[in-house]
Amino acid sequence: MEVPTSLRDMAKHVEQGMRIALPVDYAGVSMAMTRPIIEHGAGDLHIVCVPTGGLQVDQLVGAGLVRTVETSAVSLGEAGGAPRFNEAVREGAIRIMDATCPAIHAGLMAAQKGSPFLPMRGLIGTDVLRHRDDWRVIDNPFAERGDPIVLIPAIKPDLAIFHAPMADRFGNVWIGRRRELAAMAYASASTLVTVERIVDENLLLSETTAAGTLPALYVSAIAHAPKGAWPYGLWGEYPTDTAEILRYARAARTAVGFAGYMESARLEPAQ
Repeated sequence: MEVPTSLRDMAKHVEQGMRIALPVDYAGVSMAMTRPIIEHGAGDLHIVCVPTGGLQVDQLVGAGLVRTVETSAVSLGEAGGAPRFNEAVREGAIRIMDATCPAIHAGLMAAQKGSPFLPMRGLIGTDVLRHRDDWRVIDNPFAERGDPIVLIPAIKPDLAIFHAPMADRFGNVWIGRRRELAAMAYASASTLVTVERIVDENLLLSETTAAGTLPALYVSAIAHAPKGAWPYGLWGEYPTDTAEILRYARAARTAVGFAGYMESARLEPAQ
């Protein structure tokens, strides 16, 4: 486990064709990793949104690095639709694996438990089910009469990438109540984390922080990146910069505007 490392070095973990899990906008998106990943240039990525995607996904799609997006939604929240993602869908430039929030979490939970699948009921009769030939409908083997149930295959990302308030020098990461981040790490082969700060004390030894700490066993590399979720907010640290997301949404309506925004948004070089 690398602690700490640089953003550029962390981006080198991203390889062509990888399946990468990224969190929902309020749960700690590592926007600090977006530009290093784009500059690194490994493409043909399969993005798993846990369970929805937003600005980071839109920028990776706009940069031409994404082959597949597995998600229950992609949007910019109050700023409206995700413009580069929406255009890529219209043009057939990316493959969409439409899901629901519970289905995404079920797939990660199956991987976490070492199970090939997890059963769910809520999808029966939906259009989503009709378009997912990798999901299976079987009869409940414990029922006396016909009782269909859906099997969601395990989702096993190659990488999980997220941002958190802090890590300690032993590689443990405090995620608080954001248990979806733990689920991502448990299901993934490797986990890359950016943090606001790195502290000296062992987070697992404190009664205050231990319950919300992801052990270093599940963390592959950590980078120090203050304001690393910006323009998204980070719980307990800073709010979302809605004005900046709106600025991006207006600019990225066209490929030229997107390119201009990405160039003008270079506030400082990646570490």
